[in-house]
Amino acid sequence: MHKLPINNSFTNTLPEDPIQENFTRQVSDVAYSIATPLKFEKASLIHVSQLAEELGFDVQEIKEEEFLKLFTGQVLYPNTQSYAMAYAGHQFGNWAGQLGDGRAINLFEILEKDKRWAFQLKGAGPTPYSRRGDGLAVLRSSVREHLCSEAMHHLGVPTTRSLSLSLSGDQVLRDVMYDGHPDYEKGAIVCRVAPSFIRFGNFELAAAQGDNDLLKKLADYTLSTFFTDIKTTGKEAYLQLFQEVTDRTLEMILHWQRVGFVHGVMNTDNMSILGLTIDYGPYGWLEPYDHGWTPNTTDRQNKRYRYGAQPEIGLWNLLQLANALFPLVEDAVPLQKILDSYKINYQVQYLETMMNKLGIYHTHKDDRDLIQTLEENLHLHETDMTIFYRELSKIDHKTAQNDAFKIISIAFYHIDQLTEARKNSWIAWLESYVLRLELDVKMETGNALAFAKARTEKMNATNPKYVLRNYIAQLVIDEADKGDYQLLNDIYTMLQKPYEEQPEYDKWYALRPEWARDKVGCSMLSCSS
Repeated sequence: MHKLPINNSFTNTLPEDPIQENFTRQVSDVAYSIATPLKFEKASLIHVSQLAEELGFDVQEIKEEEFLKLFTGQVLYPNTQSYAMAYAGHQFGNWAGQLGDGRAINLFEILEKDKRWAFQLKGAGPTPYSRRGDGLAVLRSSVREHLCSEAMHHLGVPTTRSLSLSLSGDQVLRDVMYDGHPDYEKGAIVCRVAPSFIRFGNFELAAAQGDNDLLKKLADYTLSTFFTDIKTTGKEAYLQLFQEVTDRTLEMILHWQRVGFVHGVMNTDNMSILGLTIDYGPYGWLEPYDHGWTPNTTDRQNKRYRYGAQPEIGLWNLLQLANALFPLVEDAVPLQKILDSYKINYQVQYLETMMNKLGIYHTHKDDRDLIQTLEENLHLHETDMTIFYRELSKIDHKTAQNDAFKIISIAFYHIDQLTEARKNSWIAWLESYVLRLELDVKMETGNALAFAKARTEKMNATNPKYVLRNYIAQLVIDEADKGDYQLLNDIYTMLQKPYEEQPEYDKWYALRPEWARDKVGCSMLSCSS
């Protein structure tokens, strides 16, 4: 293997736990603790993403045993020390205290083509923060994380990445639905990669412990390493940092809303300080459009993390980060002003996102009403979000109402149960939509045909054709559990170009099959992994 450009900024800058032994404990005044992966002598590589090439690994290196051993934790890279981060968090709105990397072990950082990448193994064994857990992961959840990390990247959503997926060779005991029926599953390890895995919770832990020195070191490290455009110092720098984190968090969540992604567990320890989607657990994509849907069985009753609440929860989480940063700023007014900017910017950017999804170029006073009525209609009858928006691009300012309805009708589940009243509501909205497109054409001074083509291209670059539906992920898991990885390879390839037509994958551009409606893993999921 070629020599890696190691550059361990986190461990070189921030305080280490003086206790070297790997046992569960409370820590204070430290950013991380030493943690060494277990040795998985029967580990085997299942899949390596295209990210490997971007990180400087060639095809031959990936086939070498050294690659497998390094990214399953059997060996550590020379002159590096693996570790687990210390952080805290609010879980489901309640303060949970110290949490930390319970099943993630960080290996090292590299600088590749002026980009910083931190490598982390998920499922490689316990850490001082594992609490009552074993630090392991199963194939089921690891397939989902590996595929989704890369799918989100290709959708244009800010995200952590996944380099590789491996079998550990061990069996892991898990109670999938927390119903008292545990069973053994295949163990697996994902190598996650991101510029940094620092979370809101890192700052929350330091603040909760009253350790302002550590809090300042964390903030200064984050500024100097990842927010180099901020040139000021002191309180103003910390305010600019919070503004940047706020803006990035909003951008990330707007992308979630755009593609219909529901994270499922937006605890503050699962919020990246860089505005990246992190910790792919009980996530899902909207199939029937529903602002009240959550994929997380743990959240079934209160639906705190439902699709429609994600922007609001993002703001709530930012408030907790503001509270953590307060000792560095010592003034609530500018922090509140930044939080208020989130609300204002959300309204502006959400409208912009929806206009892109609808293929509308020129703003009009009635656009918000058009969008609101659309969202109401989408709730009238089970309507597949991905298919609906993709098909909408086939409608233009000349499309007749009945033809327009026929186009979008393939997005309806059980269309035979669509009432006449609801059909009429849709036809009325489609009439308004076509008139709105006609208005856009009248406002456009260029060639009408070229404008129509550009509009379709814009919509199809905003509304994906293929997403990682839960039932598709479950089919991949079922095949992988049998030792067959062909479907995993196929779905991975498809998800690399989610906005392209890819007719060879048309069978995946379809309504969720009825058998998947209530099947475990296809509708609701637990946090068990």
